[in-house]
Amino acid sequence: MARIAGIDLPKNKRGVIGLTYIYGIGPSRSAKILDEIGVDHNKKVSEWTDDEQNAIRTIINNSFKVEGVLRSETQLNIKRLVDINSFRGVRHRSGLPVRGQRTKTNARTRKGRRKTIANKKMAAK
Repeated sequence: MARIAGIDLPKNKRGVIGLTYIYGIGPSRSAKILDEIGVDHNKKVSEWTDDEQNAIRTIINNSFKVEGVLRSETQLNIKRLVDINSFRGVRHRSGLPVRGQRTKTNARTRKGRRKTIANKKMAAK
């Protein structure tokens, strides 16, 4: 089992897909990393040699911000926006879409489940 950047990569996946399990590494970055070392993209993670694993580990540690460092940096950026009361910070604070999407319909992922508001009953005369 390959353990890179504190993440156990799945053994039965192709190398390109397996590297995407690390936060901060997507398909294009994983392909560049494997090309740099000269590992075949279709080679399974379980078939990597120790030298290949070490080479991947060093490239990721030296070249990219991944996992905890990247997550904390993202959270600090959001906290900064909230602290300075920017429009984006206010949207983050209130749990609404940040990038200008409509909220009359859709936006359920950010807003959460629908809260039904019952109609007020008319007072009898």
